[in-house]
Amino acid sequence: RIEVITAAAKLDGFKHAIKKLGVTGMTVTQVMGCGVQKGTMEYEDEIHEEIELLPKQMIMMVMEKEKVDKVLDVIKKELYTGHIGDGKIFISDVSGIIRIRTGEEDKEALH
Repeated sequence: RIEVITAAAKLDGFKHAIKKLGVTGMTVTQVMGCGVQKGTMEYEDEIHEEIELLPKQMIMMVMEKEKVDKVLDVIKKELYTGHIGDGKIFISDVSGIIRIRTGEEDKEALH
């Protein structure tokens, strides 16, 4: 499973690039949050003492391990701006998948 928290501006280009790799699905959630800068915008001179939550999006995808490295390359290329707020990528193992409608499990449930 790959989870990405990033700004919303580059989602369309990301979706097109990820589709070319054969990733069959993703979940995108609108969230609020901040990182180590505590919500400081790049053009501000000083870091906030208080945490300010900014609008973000969280993208979650589950795929075969063989696709992870290529997907990470696409994420880093498509979502990079070089500015504060580009986001973070979290990678974790999934112990099982079950498609509710058919009862298919694991890799069969992904496709």
